[in-house]
Amino acid sequence: MTDCVLPRIAAGDPAAVPDCIARYGGLVWSLARRFLGNPSDAEDAVQDVFIELWKNAARYDPSRSSEPTYITMIARRRLIDRKRRTGRAPTAQTLADEPAEPTVVARIDIEEEAAKAAAVLGELREDERRVIQLAVYQGLTHEAIAAATGLPVGTVKTHIRRGLIRVRERLTAGGGAL
Repeated sequence: MTDCVLPRIAAGDPAAVPDCIARYGGLVWSLARRFLGNPSDAEDAVQDVFIELWKNAARYDPSRSSEPTYITMIARRRLIDRKRRTGRAPTAQTLADEPAEPTVVARIDIEEEAAKAAAVLGELREDERRVIQLAVYQGLTHEAIAAATGLPVGTVKTHIRRGLIRVRERLTAGGGAL
């Protein structure tokens, strides 16, 4: 190893990059494996290190350190940064493939509440019930409901608001008449 590769990379020699990888790939790979453990992470880290070396090859000063020492220093810095980043990243949690089935009691409660809400909704004035059903059951916007019913948008909003207030009052009151 008489000649240094990094000055050749800095000078733009196209053969210098493959020479650098051939010469120092094993060193960087062994450091990455030791630091990260996971082969996939180590491969990504090795690539990052060589990109960093390619970008900063002009910074290498042979009077301050040997080329292997400089490359080791750059590699260690990048690996430490990578390990810190992954340590701060939130851990991924797998979701269940299928949602948990509600218990029989919970399902009965949900069905009872839905039945009460439907009954109360049926007691509303026709215009309020119609716009609420379009909004809730079909997911239409106020503008789409206005277009479908021929009512002004402000009237649609008022009917929805007043109707939902009456439904809430009726449901929280426990069954009094509207």
